[in-house]
Amino acid sequence: MSVVLVTGGSRGIGRAIVEEFVAEGYRVAFTYAGNVEAARALEERAAGYQADVRDFDRAQQVVKEVEAALGPIQVLVNNAGIRKDSALYNMDPAAWREVLDTNLTGVFNYTRVLIKDFLRRQGCVINVTSVSGIMGMSGQTNYSASKAGVIGFTKALAREVARFGVRVNAIAPGFIETDMTSSMDENTRKKLYSQIPLGQPGTAKQVARAAVYLASGDAAYITGQVLTMDGGLS
Repeated sequence: MSVVLVTGGSRGIGRAIVEEFVAEGYRVAFTYAGNVEAARALEERAAGYQADVRDFDRAQQVVKEVEAALGPIQVLVNNAGIRKDSALYNMDPAAWREVLDTNLTGVFNYTRVLIKDFLRRQGCVINVTSVSGIMGMSGQTNYSASKAGVIGFTKALAREVARFGVRVNAIAPGFIETDMTSSMDENTRKKLYSQIPLGQPGTAKQVARAAVYLASGDAAYITGQVLTMDGGLS
């Protein structure tokens, strides 16, 4: 079975993606930043590598170690991402840089390391973006910009590599029940969920199942697409 590398795989959507690929019989590796405890628990089923996705040299090293341990990577899921929300007039320039570097440059780093090999073996890239990158969200200029950048990256690269049989797609979740959303107070949650036509948030497993589908042969004729999973929000 194919080897999958998931960035930011120790919790939330990333963890669900790791678990679903493992359940489907894939050999799975994942990166994580600082949550060592969560990563250790997941390492019973998948291979974990501590790495800051902003570090290109570390990306090269991780890919080399994963392939030495599990074999050639055929599916890359760029999931690692952070939020540092605030109104623009209060936004620290460091918060702008950190979000863009993690959410967008991180996608570049791991894709750049793997793309030459993917051209030879028809690899598959799946980028996790956000509905925020499609419609914009107040207080998220940095996050929205980074996720819109991921969408542009996805569409441009898909055109660039399609003739080699490499597929590049993205998933744009809306409000998903994760550790990140559970930190919101109840009034904020109710206000947000009232904007969703389906009236409820999605689940990390639903996003993970979409990732498994996009990596499968059933999606062999799909590339350059953004699968929006937001309950109709956008």
